[in-house]
Amino acid sequence: MPTIVKLTISLIVVLVAAAGYALQAHLGQVGPKYAVIFLGAFMVIAMWLFPEVNRKEIRGSAAKS
Repeated sequence: MPTIVKLTISLIVVLVAAAGYALQAHLGQVGPKYAVIFLGAFMVIAMWLFPEVNRKEIRGSAAKS
């Protein structure tokens, strides 16, 4: 995945997590607001940390249809 796409998705996830945190804080929810921030940060870190899977075709494994 190109870097600009990762940056765009990261920015969107951070903004949505911040909005979710603000909403939960406004509603007075303590546990869910920390869960929203943790999951948002986890999603961004996981996207940058773990590489994208590239599938390579193995010769002779499947007949072409």
